[in-house]
Amino acid sequence: MTEPLVHVRDLQIRFVTRDATVHAVNGVDFDLAPQEALCILGESGSGKSVTLRALMRLNPARRTQMTGTVRVAGHDIAGASERKMEDIRGGVVSMIFQEPMTALDPVFTVGRQITETIRRHERGVSQADAERRALELFELVQIPSAQRRLAAYPHELSGGLRQRAMIAMALSCRPKLLLADEPTTALDATVQIQILLLLRRLQQELGMGVIFVTHDLGVASEVADRIAVMYAGRFVEEGPVSALLRSPLHPYAQGLLEATVHARMRGKPLATIPGAPPNLEQLPRGCAFAPRCGYAEPSCLTHAPEPRRPQPGRAARCLMVPEAA
Repeated sequence: MTEPLVHVRDLQIRFVTRDATVHAVNGVDFDLAPQEALCILGESGSGKSVTLRALMRLNPARRTQMTGTVRVAGHDIAGASERKMEDIRGGVVSMIFQEPMTALDPVFTVGRQITETIRRHERGVSQADAERRALELFELVQIPSAQRRLAAYPHELSGGLRQRAMIAMALSCRPKLLLADEPTTALDATVQIQILLLLRRLQQELGMGVIFVTHDLGVASEVADRIAVMYAGRFVEEGPVSALLRSPLHPYAQGLLEATVHARMRGKPLATIPGAPPNLEQLPRGCAFAPRCGYAEPSCLTHAPEPRRPQPGRAARCLMVPEAA
């Protein structure tokens, strides 16, 4: 069997302050195959972005306690030195951040930021070759008037063009893994779908693995091969995108699906998930979703369920889900 591009086992992340310890990620396991697209779905505060940043070790070092196994393209992320991580970031794994206006440096042109990235990771590349590569990348992500836009500063570009420029920067060193942290949140609906289709096309053409974080089921259906639903720092359900969206197994995944706005809902009340997410400083003893779940039984409040696998390729942390025969 082909070795997975990403291999994560029992990932646990704590943020420690003088006042409290926040249990942000609580035993996440997953693999990502080469050229596969995984979407991590869940409410704000469920641990999606923290998990994504752990793959590049970008969580604040002074306050973060990270345990477990994290391997990307054969590299031990948890055990690598900071000098090694500087080579891995950008060269092996790259990230598209949520808000490009804050991720791009406002005092340098976007073209200079891309050429600097290329020359940092590829020794011996001349400035002229880096500029030529940057122009090719701008054309690849379909930025109009690409030569002129290379000389622009971030504030001179629209939100959609800034996002495309950030995608070009993330792709500049031909990474094996691309991480996308809600890259379409700040864009209008028309630009969102353009960016999503662009990401999917680039992923297939360049043969990258992609992990996409979102709280939008519509986004997940456009870009993913597989979905992992996250709640209170755990993956509560995993499966192929079509199967999970058609028949979710976990009550939380069902609630997310029912709360999605679509055209057929006109004139009907919007379904909601009652209650609020748990306090990550004091996680409940049993299933974290039990206080909000309409199917919960007394055992759900005392036993944290292990993943159950009713079908090949699918798993759910719920006592109501039967194991495969």
